[in-house]
Amino acid sequence: MTATATQTTTDRLHFTGDSEADRLLVSDPFALLVGFALDQQVTVQKAFSGPIDLRRRLGHLDPARIAGTDPAELDRTFRQRPALHRFPGAMAKRVQALAQAITDQYGGDAGRIWREARDGADLQARLMALPGIGEMKVNSIMAILAKQLGVDLPGLAERLPRHPTLGDVDSPEALARYQEGKRAHKAAMRAAGKRP
Repeated sequence: MTATATQTTTDRLHFTGDSEADRLLVSDPFALLVGFALDQQVTVQKAFSGPIDLRRRLGHLDPARIAGTDPAELDRTFRQRPALHRFPGAMAKRVQALAQAITDQYGGDAGRIWREARDGADLQARLMALPGIGEMKVNSIMAILAKQLGVDLPGLAERLPRHPTLGDVDSPEALARYQEGKRAHKAAMRAAGKRP
């Protein structure tokens, strides 16, 4: 059994404060995954603005074309001021690897990852197999798909994290609360001598 017809419950994700960027995260599945690939050691706003900034610079956000772009050219695109990320070279490689995986495994259609998933376990495995997308990101992606984008798969609800994730961010105020909670959690981890 695959996902039921996706009933998108929102027209944007409130991650950037920019209406066009937030809408792109809903309308383009690859943009959502690129945002997650970039979501490391930068703010949520910076990471999830990356997809629209990259589209503006390249003129497209086509996984097959990004996969086929000369790596040096893509690196320059990421480094162009203002840089798309704090670590532009590493992130250019990460996004290109993600684009290659989407092209090879899903014919360039990132939405097939969840449209063709049999159940929650299959979706989780498909997401975990993507380069640059680890377990914490997979949990957030699944929460967004289920809670905001209307993806309904057998066993998906049971696999959703019980703690707040980006899937719970449905307004600018909710984003502020999420970020404050994340900062407090990291501070507590550091105080306990653990790596956040």
